[in-house]
Amino acid sequence: MLGREAATVGNVKATDYIARAAQRLGLKPAGENGTYFQTVVVINRSIDTTSTMIVSGSPAVFGQDWFPLASRGGQSPLRPSGSVNVSAAVYGGRLDDSTVMLTPEQSSGRIVVLDAPLGTGGRPAARFRGALDHYPGAAAIALATLDLMTAPALQAARRPLLVLPRAEAGPDSRPVGVSVTQAEAARLMGAPLAGLRPGVVNQVAVDLAVRVTEAQPTAPARNVIALYPGADSVLRGEYVALGAHSDHLGVAAHGVDADSLRAWNMARWKMMDLGSGAAPTPEELATIHVNTDSLHRIRPAHRDSTFNGADDDGSGTVSLLEIAQAFAHSPVKPKRSILFVWHTAEEKGLLGSTYFTDHPTVSRDSIVGQLNLDMVGRGAAADWKGGGPRYLMLVGSRRLSTELGDMVEGINQTEPEPLIFDYTLDANGHPENVYCRSDHYEYARYGIPIVFFTTGLHEDYHQVTDEVQYIDFAHMALVDRLVFDVAMRVADLDHRLLVDKPKPDPHGVCKQ
Repeated sequence: MLGREAATVGNVKATDYIARAAQRLGLKPAGENGTYFQTVVVINRSIDTTSTMIVSGSPAVFGQDWFPLASRGGQSPLRPSGSVNVSAAVYGGRLDDSTVMLTPEQSSGRIVVLDAPLGTGGRPAARFRGALDHYPGAAAIALATLDLMTAPALQAARRPLLVLPRAEAGPDSRPVGVSVTQAEAARLMGAPLAGLRPGVVNQVAVDLAVRVTEAQPTAPARNVIALYPGADSVLRGEYVALGAHSDHLGVAAHGVDADSLRAWNMARWKMMDLGSGAAPTPEELATIHVNTDSLHRIRPAHRDSTFNGADDDGSGTVSLLEIAQAFAHSPVKPKRSILFVWHTAEEKGLLGSTYFTDHPTVSRDSIVGQLNLDMVGRGAAADWKGGGPRYLMLVGSRRLSTELGDMVEGINQTEPEPLIFDYTLDANGHPENVYCRSDHYEYARYGIPIVFFTTGLHEDYHQVTDEVQYIDFAHMALVDRLVFDVAMRVADLDHRLLVDKPKPDPHGVCKQ
């Protein structure tokens, strides 16, 4: 299905498949106009190459010295386009250093320069994004990357970005965002960043004009929504929502030798202590050598350009279908209704779940809880530190409702093969910010209790090598059985789940 990228024909094929499967299982359509679909209103935003940046009267070269930071629209701390003229730059330190924070007076009306390494896909690492929210009064924010203008980085930055149109009325006062090279950052600050202390100010004239173009995507972006009606005449008007995302990353511009890529990624993953350690340095990565001759003696080079997303989140997508089948065949019917939502555009910034929770097809207040499955098909000892055949990571299970978290623990102990729970990434302030990074949070922001079930990351995460032959189906079945039992218990409660923790601001920025 061409990698199931949101708002492409591949994801349309995937959502068609899910809707047909839901219909065969006897689920009722719960989308728009009596269908299984909800169309998510999105646009494609592209950076215009006529954008300009002039420092002290001298132009910076677009695509060589600087590049606009892509903005995801209304949910982003940055505005997608705009012109600013500033007379001073201030150094804010390293982007991921939470011990350094400029005051509003220091950043207001200036360009804030932050030292920031690149993450996956040539963009600043996702866990650093929240730091940008600290400077709403800045005129602009410049991220100084270690290696900005690589071909993959430019390719990723130029690619059209799927966004939700900004809903707010009135002028956009958010800062404009740009990426700059270390040399350009030194020009902004008047000295190399390595020798500067946070808070130092350089008087410099910067004229910045970031322009974007917007267009309709080539295919619709669609959530699939289906209902298993509850048996109780009163409680069937309340819903236990189960969710997964149907989209993935689509097709790469160029194919790669998938076997050698996987071998290289396995070596890199071990260097990272199976995801629990720091990213390898360029020097460490240079020590990895893959014997492609031995691989190609097994079979010819296996070139692939499709991001299959078997675990991310094919595993959650088919798990929902299996859970729906279990409800359809169960002799005991739940009192409340079960709402199955296959969100689209999770990979684009939780767009499908954001849209559904802002425009729900059932009353939002009638959703008593949400169980999210994203990447539940792996979790072996070689995939994730602490992993094994009964490993499961839980995130957010007690962040709104202690009752829900305790319930999951209790139900697990009654399972024929209890799972071993890991709460490591659920810790407050964890730098991965996982609580904010999958579809469950869009429900939690409205005060709906959630649990995020995942077997964790692995060496094939966001790689073309995330393929079905690496899925552990027996492990996944244990997870799915637990989720089914939790959903049934929540659906049969004689009361709504008790929300005993503070509810977040539904329009604020999520910080774990």
